[in-house]
Amino acid sequence: MEISNDDYQQFKPLLFSIGYRMLGSVVETEDIVQETFLKAYQIDEQKIDNKKAYLCKIMTNSCLDLLKSARYRREHYVGPRNPEPLLLKKSSLDFGPSEIYLQKEGLSIAYLRMMEHLAPDERAVLLLREVFNFSYLEIANILEKKEENCRKIFSRVKRKILHIEGESLNYEKNKLIIESFIQAFQIENTEALLELISENVTLYTDGGGKVHAAVSPIVASSNVLNYLYGISKKFPEDSYFEVKNVNSQPAIVIYMNSKVQSILSFYIRNNKINEIYITLNPDKLPNHC
Repeated sequence: MEISNDDYQQFKPLLFSIGYRMLGSVVETEDIVQETFLKAYQIDEQKIDNKKAYLCKIMTNSCLDLLKSARYRREHYVGPRNPEPLLLKKSSLDFGPSEIYLQKEGLSIAYLRMMEHLAPDERAVLLLREVFNFSYLEIANILEKKEENCRKIFSRVKRKILHIEGESLNYEKNKLIIESFIQAFQIENTEALLELISENVTLYTDGGGKVHAAVSPIVASSNVLNYLYGISKKFPEDSYFEVKNVNSQPAIVIYMNSKVQSILSFYIRNNKINEIYITLNPDKLPNHC
């Protein structure tokens, strides 16, 4: 298949967006995007009716192959496993046309963590249908399944993910909540914090066995606040933080020794923080930010 530079620039964001949502890994996704274009070069163009559909088919099925082969590694991950945070531009208003797929739903850390609990084929059907608006016929062709089977998979998955569908994705509104959380936390105003977090808030710390982190989720507002107070008191004096756009939502990026030490992302629902995700695994953090 002949792939021009214009084709590459046009389709790369779409392929990356599919892969990242499927895998929750920036590095793995970038590798598969490159492999997808290399495979496409080797295909007889006369057999291709639609470049976009065919590239999506290669990308999706390569992700499915990786998910199935990586199952053992993922099941033996040390402690909670958060998706790799994706740092974006300051505001969604700054996105260019090539990045439009990163503005779509299904990019938040909460959504990607939910995806971890779905079977590979369920992830593919859900994303292609709900996020990227492929028809059932197109999805069936990509996954080489019957159209009716894809409809049934989608219906089944929608019943599984009802708990995540109330997530607030209003960036500016969520940013105000996060900023209020930071202000209350800095002065240890527990009463104000309890107004911002749900009673059963859950904290997931991902160290990947490479840095110190809680090996089990921490549940309940009092336990979560005690844990956060405890680790914050250990921060060196030269540490600092910034609120940045991570996965199209406001997140707290903490720096130590001029490097990113951790990223705190949030699942906000009904104006309250329901879950907090702290990513500490250095393999998942950017070297510069």
